[in-house]
Amino acid sequence: MSLPSAPTAAHTRTDIPSTSLFSLAGKQAILTGATRGIGKGCAVALAEAGASCCLVLRPTTSSNADSQTGTHSHSQQQQHEALRDLPTDQGQRHCVVYADLADSHSVKGVFEAALKKDEVRGKVDILVNVGGIQRRNEAVDFAEEDWDEVINVNLKTVWLLSQQAGKHFLSRPGGGKIINFGSLLTFQGGICIPAYASSKGAVGQLTKALSNEWATHSVQVNAIAPGYISTDMTEKLQQDPVRERQISERIPAGRWGTPRDFAGPIVFLASEASAYVTGEILVVDGGWMAR
Repeated sequence: MSLPSAPTAAHTRTDIPSTSLFSLAGKQAILTGATRGIGKGCAVALAEAGASCCLVLRPTTSSNADSQTGTHSHSQQQQHEALRDLPTDQGQRHCVVYADLADSHSVKGVFEAALKKDEVRGKVDILVNVGGIQRRNEAVDFAEEDWDEVINVNLKTVWLLSQQAGKHFLSRPGGGKIINFGSLLTFQGGICIPAYASSKGAVGQLTKALSNEWATHSVQVNAIAPGYISTDMTEKLQQDPVRERQISERIPAGRWGTPRDFAGPIVFLASEASAYVTGEILVVDGGWMAR
C-alpha cells in the first residue's frame, strides 16, 4: 500500500470550541482487553464521551468463532456481559468481534470483521490496544514457549492491529487515533518478567515509530503506561501485606490506581483535544516514576 500524499503539516482544527474538544460523539472505537480491569474502564469512558465501541473478545473454548463475521455459537451471554455497562444514551451502537490475541491469523481478521458489522457502519476512528498477558519466572528458567506467547500477544498483536488501523486511517480523510498500552516496565526492567518487560519496552518504541510515519496524515499514535493499579491481575500482589505496603509507601498519591483513573487519559488521547499530541507515552502512576 502506498501512502497518500501527506499535507505539509497536520493542523489542529480551530472550529471546535474548547468545551467540545473531548466529545467523541459519532466516533467508533475498537478495543482489545476491554472486558475487565483497565480495558473495561477505558471502554466505559469512551462510551460516556459518546463513542461506539467494538470489543474484541476471545472465543470460548467450547465452540468456534467466525472472526470474519464476528458471530459465535455460544456468544449471547458473553456479548451481554461485555456490553452491558456501556452507555447508549447518545445513540452509541456497541458490538463485539471475536479473535484470539495469541493467534496471528485470527488477529489479522479483526478490522475486516469489525467493518462488516452493522453497528460499525464501515468506519473506525480509534484503536485501543489494552489486551496483554504476563508470565513470571527467573530468566535462566524462563521457557521459550512462555517468551513466544508473551511477545506474540503483547507486541506482535499490537503491531498487527495497528497496521490494520493505519491502513484504514490512511485510506480516508480525517486520520485516526491509536492508543497502545505500555507499563512501568516500558521504562524499568522489573524482576523475573523478562518477556513482559521486553514486550512493553518495544510497545513504547513501536508507538514512536508509527507516530513518526503517520503524524502528517492526522493519525496520532500514543501510549498509556499504567502504574500499580488495583485489578484482578495485581490481586496476589495486593494480598501480600509487605509488598502492598512497600508499593503504597512509594506512590506519592498514597494509593493504588483504579480503572476509573484512566477515564480522563483515554478520552483525552482519543479526542480532538490531543490533536497535537503524538508519539507520547502518558504515565498514569500516581507519581511513581517521579519518585
